[in-house]
Amino acid sequence: MDIEQLMEKLGRPGITVILKVDDERMAEGGEPWTLVMSGPDLGEQGFIRAESSSLSGCLEQGFTRLRARPGEWEWLTEI
Repeated sequence: MDIEQLMEKLGRPGITVILKVDDERMAEGGEPWTLVMSGPDLGEQGFIRAESSSLSGCLEQGFTRLRARPGEWEWLTEI
């Protein structure tokens, strides 16, 4: 799945997604990738945040947390 399809599929049920890469953290050898998802169906806290040294790791962390929330997120296992 390409990133545009992924973002659209997350957006349709009301999830707002912000995906960021931070050049300063990258230069420092940190975790430059950040994923933030928010929406009314994400429970009491209302958002999910994940950080990683790789884009795929960041997405996997975020999607693992999203699958643990109520809703129809089974399709995320395909990614």
